[in-house]
Amino acid sequence: MDMKKLMKQMQQAQAAAAKIQEDLAAKSVEGTASGLVTVTMNGHGKVTALKIKPEAVDPGDVEALEDLLLVALQDASAKADALQQDATRGLGIPGF
Repeated sequence: MDMKKLMKQMQQAQAAAAKIQEDLAAKSVEGTASGLVTVTMNGHGKVTALKIKPEAVDPGDVEALEDLLLVALQDASAKADALQQDATRGLGIPGF
């Protein structure tokens, strides 16, 4: 195996991975729960915004708000995961 060729391929793979990381950081997804709670995440799955409509807040039923938050977070997280999978598909790099 040609070491120069292998090193060049590794550098190309590193450059491609860095570009993907940049692109993911610039993208955002929203997860929602009944339209009452919205969570925004970047492509890395980092929460960047959270919106709660006033009608979602009932001091007598905090558990309902907790459930809405959980659903919205899970929805946004699934969408961020899908972005990551789409971005790394076809790289042929184990672990990506």
